Amino acid sequence: MEYRGSFPLFDPSGILTYPLRTRVNKVGVEQFVDCAQLRRSEVDCADPKGLGLREKLSFLARAAAEAHRAHRPVIIQTGAHSIKNGLSPIWIDLMERGIVTLVATNFAAAIHSFEFALTGASSESVDQVLPKGEFGMAFETGRYLNQAIIEGHRRAWGLGESIGRLFTDDAFRRRVLAAALEGVADATEYYTPYDGFPYASTCLFAHATELGVPVTVHAMIGTDITDQHPSFAGEAKGGTSARDFLIYTEEIGRLTGGGVVLNVGTAVMGPEVLLKAVSMVTNQGRAPRGLVTGDFDIRPFAFDDAVKDEGQYYYYLRDQKTIATRLPRVFGGTGCYIEGEQRQTVPAFYQLLLGELGSR
Repeated sequence: MEYRGSFPLFDPSGILTYPLRTRVNKVGVEQFVDCAQLRRSEVDCADPKGLGLREKLSFLARAAAEAHRAHRPVIIQTGAHSIKNGLSPIWIDLMERGIVTLVATNFAAAIHSFEFALTGASSESVDQVLPKGEFGMAFETGRYLNQAIIEGHRRAWGLGESIGRLFTDDAFRRRVLAAALEGVADATEYYTPYDGFPYASTCLFAHATELGVPVTVHAMIGTDITDQHPSFAGEAKGGTSARDFLIYTEEIGRLTGGGVVLNVGTAVMGPEVLLKAVSMVTNQGRAPRGLVTGDFDIRPFAFDDAVKDEGQYYYYLRDQKTIATRLPRVFGGTGCYIEGEQRQTVPAFYQLLLGELGSR
C-alpha cells in the first residue's frame, strides 16, 4: 500500500511462508457436531450451578421459532471459536431450514472455515511455532484469502461474499488462485484447489453463499494472521468489511416488529457492532422493538446496570452489558445470559428449537 507519512514502516516483503500441508493442526472436521445425531438424542441441559439453563434455552428456542414463523430476523453473532469448536453444522442446518437470516462474525472465523474446507483441519499450536517465526505463516491461508478479498473489493462485494465465492464460484476461484500463484516458482508444494475445496461441505461461508444468506465479517486491521503476509491489502479488507457492516445494519433494521439476536462467544465484536447498528436504524425510525437476545459465554454473569461503577471490572463486559441487559431493556424486549460451554449450550438450544418447530 502507498504511504507518504512521517514514520518508518515495516517491510513485509521478506516474510517467509510455508506450505499448509506441512503444519500440524489441533482440530479436524471429524470433531464437528453431528446434527443428525443431535436430532435423535435427548437434550443435555446439565445445570450443576442451578442457573436455570433449560428454562432460558427453552425461552430462546420459543422466541426463535416464533420469529421464524413470523418471517422476522433470527441473527447469529459468533466469534471464531464456534467454528473451531465444530459448531458450524448447527449454523448451516439452521440456515438451510430458513431459520437463521444472517450470520455476523470476525475474520478469524473465515480463516478457520477456509482451512477446514481446504484440508479438513485447522488451528496451529501457537506456543510451538511462535519462537520459530512461523505463527500464521501458512502460504495458502494468507495468499488465497488475501487475494479473494482483493478480487472481491475490485467487484465492490462485501467481505463475507468474497470469501463465500471462493468456495462456490468456479470462475472467481480460478481467478483468485491464478493471481495468487502468479510468479510462484514451484506451486506443486501448495494446495491448489482449482476444481473446488475438498471439504467445502463443512464450510459455513460456502453454504451461506449457495443459500443466499449473508455472512457479514466485521474485521479489524492487525488482528488476523492474513495481515502478516506480503499479500495483505488493508484497503481491500477495510472496504469489503465496511460493506458488510451496512448489510448487517440493514438486517438489524428489520427487527422493528421483533426478532432474535444470539451472541455466541463474542465479547467485543458482536456487542459493539450491534450497538452501532441499532443506533443507526433507530436514528431512521426503525428501532428494534420487542427484541429478544441470547448471550452465550463461559463467564459467570456479573454485570450490574444499576450501579454503573466504572471502577468495577464487570462494567467492561460488553456482551453482558449490551446484549443481555441494555438493548433488550431499552427497546422493550427480553435478554438472557447463557453461562456454559458452547459445545453443550448451543447443541441444547438447537435441539430445543427443532422441538419447538416439530422438526426433531
